[in-house]
Formats: sequence, C-alpha cells, structure tokens
Amino acid sequence: MIFLLEQAAGTLFELPVRVYIEDTDAGGIVFHAKYLHYMERARTEWVRNCGVSLRAGLVDNISYVVQRMAIHYSVPARLDDQLLVTAEPVGFGRVWMGFRQQVFRADDRKLLCEADVRVACVALDTGRPRRLPESMQELLKKSIQTVEANNRTSQE
Repeated sequence: MIFLLEQAAGTLFELPVRVYIEDTDAGGIVFHAKYLHYMERARTEWVRNCGVSLRAGLVDNISYVVQRMAIHYSVPARLDDQLLVTAEPVGFGRVWMGFRQQVFRADDRKLLCEADVRVACVALDTGRPRRLPESMQELLKKSIQTVEANNRTSQE
C-alpha cells in the first residue's frame, strides 16, 4: 500500500517497506546496496501511482536508468524494521529527471538514508539517451510545482 502525503497525482509519497533477513548482513543490519532497491521501488511506484504504464514505455522503446546517485547513510536499518521510502521529483531536463529520496524508520520517523538520484531516459534497443516523453515532462512539471507550493506553504 502506498501512503500519499498529498492527494494530487504525482506528489511526494511514502512507500512502506519491511526489512527481511535477505536484506541484512550476519549482524542483522541492512546491507548498504539494499537501500538502492528500496529507492528503485519507490520511484517505480511513484510513476505507477501517477498513471504511467511501465509496459507502455517498453512498447514505445523507452527505458529509464539511474545515471547518477549521491547517497548518505546516517543510521542503519535492522532486521524486521518497518521503513518508509519517499520519492520526490525535484527537477528534469530534456533526457533526465531528478529525485530526492529518503528512507525513514516508520515508528519514530528517524532518517536513515537519503539520496539525490538522476534517472536518464534511454532508447531500450540502443541504450542511447532519448527525449523524455511529453507526458512525463508534464507530470514532472506538475509534481515539482505541487511540492514547491506545499514547501512554501509549510514555511509560512
């Protein structure tokens, strides 16, 4: 289940994730690369929640790949923790979209990890960059404006 923080399509939301034994090392601490999986799921669910069909993109020879990521780990997640993973679009260009993502422990909202992620749009058959579809550009524009407006309102 996805928990929307706003009712408008495309705005920031949280994806709940449970930490399983397969996510951890021998000490019960989440392996650092698993956070990338959690963030990938949150971005994918954000797109799906906005009404974008991932299969339709494949039919149209479109794929999305992580081009760049800056990540900071603050506090480790542990076996059986319930997490909340956010995906917030923060910018886009001709062939890319940027997200700010955070992973919180659900019970106390402690920030565990955060990342800035750049995702590139590529042609599925060649792997070469291609222009973001107009529908995705409009979705990103609307989402970013909504998040910025909410941030301004909360600061006033």
